[in-house]
Amino acid sequence: MLESISIYTDGSSLGNPGPGGYGIILQWKKKNYIKEYSKGFVFTTNNRMELLAVVVALEKLKIKRANVEVYTDSKYIVDSVELKRIFKWKNNNFKKIKNPDLWIRFLKMNEKHNIRFNWVKGHNNHPQNERCDYLAVEAAKNNSIEHDLYYEKLNKKEN
Repeated sequence: MLESISIYTDGSSLGNPGPGGYGIILQWKKKNYIKEYSKGFVFTTNNRMELLAVVVALEKLKIKRANVEVYTDSKYIVDSVELKRIFKWKNNNFKKIKNPDLWIRFLKMNEKHNIRFNWVKGHNNHPQNERCDYLAVEAAKNNSIEHDLYYEKLNKKEN
């Protein structure tokens, strides 16, 4: 039987584009394991941070195969995966699609796990979503934030 893991994510951008960050909660119920992660970036977009949160969370899973429930307030992500848009984009080599670097990373993780997405309404008192939002906003405000090199190079933003 496959392990069951819940992932809660949120992304934030203070200006779009602008400083951004993500927040993640990994919850492995069988082992009573909960871990939080966050990171901030100098110049990025909200959708990149929403997607990066999901990708990083999946990449942190050390289990080879798991049933993963992802909870996000991003319709961008939920609709892209659940409506199978991402697979059409892949077949078209991601032409004219934003964030192809992150979608390619997601697809690698998607092959390793059984992933199901659940949309939650943001800022609606969902405890894990509120916590992820807090982590993402704080990461975006943090002075020791990193560069989103792919996005900055694409948009020729000097920081």
